[in-house]
Amino acid sequence: MRLSLQSKFTLATSVLVLGVMLLFAFINMRTLRDLWIHEAIKDVDSLSETIIRTTYYQMLEDDRARVYEMIREVGAQEGIDHIRLVDKDGIISFSTDAAETGQLLDKEAAACNVCHLHDTPLAQAPSMSRSRTFRNPAGEEILGLAKGIYNQPECVNAACHAHPASAKLLGILDVTVSLTPVHERIESYRDALILLTLGLLLVLFASLRGLTVSLVTRPLQQLLDHTRRLARGELEGKVAAIRKDEIGELAESFNDMTANLRQARDELRNWGETLEVRVAERAEEIQEIQHRLMHAERLASLGELVAGIAHEVNNPLTGILMLSSLALERHDLPPQLRHDLETVVGETQRCAVIVRGLLEFSRQREPRKDLESVNVLLDSTLALVEHQALFLNIRVDRDYDAAILQILVDTSQMRQVLMNLLINAGQAMPQGGVLSVRTGVRLPTQQVFVAIRDSGCGIAAEHLSKIFDPFFTTKDHVGTGLGLAVSYGIVKSHGGEIEVESRPGEGALFTLLLPLPPAGEGEKPV
Repeated sequence: MRLSLQSKFTLATSVLVLGVMLLFAFINMRTLRDLWIHEAIKDVDSLSETIIRTTYYQMLEDDRARVYEMIREVGAQEGIDHIRLVDKDGIISFSTDAAETGQLLDKEAAACNVCHLHDTPLAQAPSMSRSRTFRNPAGEEILGLAKGIYNQPECVNAACHAHPASAKLLGILDVTVSLTPVHERIESYRDALILLTLGLLLVLFASLRGLTVSLVTRPLQQLLDHTRRLARGELEGKVAAIRKDEIGELAESFNDMTANLRQARDELRNWGETLEVRVAERAEEIQEIQHRLMHAERLASLGELVAGIAHEVNNPLTGILMLSSLALERHDLPPQLRHDLETVVGETQRCAVIVRGLLEFSRQREPRKDLESVNVLLDSTLALVEHQALFLNIRVDRDYDAAILQILVDTSQMRQVLMNLLINAGQAMPQGGVLSVRTGVRLPTQQVFVAIRDSGCGIAAEHLSKIFDPFFTTKDHVGTGLGLAVSYGIVKSHGGEIEVESRPGEGALFTLLLPLPPAGEGEKPV
């Protein structure tokens, strides 16, 4: 049989409480029984003392008939089993049970062994030690108590003068009473305790059942119903606020889980609906990555090639430049020859500049990075170029993010990159214009950006994919076409990117992206 959580909890709690109450009842009954028997012993001891005091004067006068009559009248009371007088020699001189009169008690008898337990008899013993319990032939439990009758000075001079002054103990008064009233009280108390226990158990059972239904079963049933709705795919519902406790927190967790499942389902639906678009976007990203990889491989191969070419070409160029320069120093040269030699020297110098650019392109070293402020680095680079003739008619607008953290860069290499981008922007505005420089942070990608925008002629769409190729240039007889290629390589070695946006006639925007330093570095705002 399957028991519900409510039944298990109520049953376990009830059994536990029942066990505790039974243990309490057992201990309480034992304690009360001992207490009531102790009270009965005190009552019997008090009764014995009363009998001795009441018959005191009759004993002095040796009026035994009167003493026996008085004891017989007391023994006839309800609850008293019998009363007997035992002399110091152990002979029962009187008993309410006439058959016992004249019998000799052994020292091992229950009424005697209290005092004769040791070799030397006790003169006096406490009431608890003088008491005993036993069962009579009818099976009734009996309490007996022996009380000593001691010699008094008056007894020596009394009419009986039967006892010498040296005798201390004259005899024993042994009183036995029935413990039936005590047992009846115990049974009555037991019955009342059982009824009280059953009543408390019923109240507790009903209370626990009600509390369990209210605090546990009903909220859990709501959660169970909610999980069944979730299993059927019904993700729109939610569990109503129950309480501000563990069950309430569980309900909130179910609601959060439902919201997450609903969001995941919606995202899957959106993915399914826009899968074609996403696949196309992913294909474009892969194509762009492949293009960058091919570009990097082409740059690496080209670097090795141009390094060899530059080395082989540099030596002849040096000779041609030196000889043509020496020839120009002669004063008797014809004008046409001098003009030709000047042309040779100029073109040779131009070739030397190209060779130096090729060598720089092929010998790109690993960056030696250090913490540097992008804003400070950009300002120092602008200071080098904005006073050149190229920038006379160009207005520079700065928009820096003052909260940018420092970044890890090779200062000289990054200055070279910024110099190339700024000079290209200036060359795109020969008639003047506006150069906008902006810095900031892209939080999603954790990158610092430097955006350089010019208001020049722009770049044709067919040229955008080639501007980072070595030797590609749209400027006639100006530059070598290596500036952006070198800059691209430097930025990639820093783990960054260069983005380009341009339309003909609308200027160009070059965005330099560099990663933020690891946590713990660059905490100082600039």
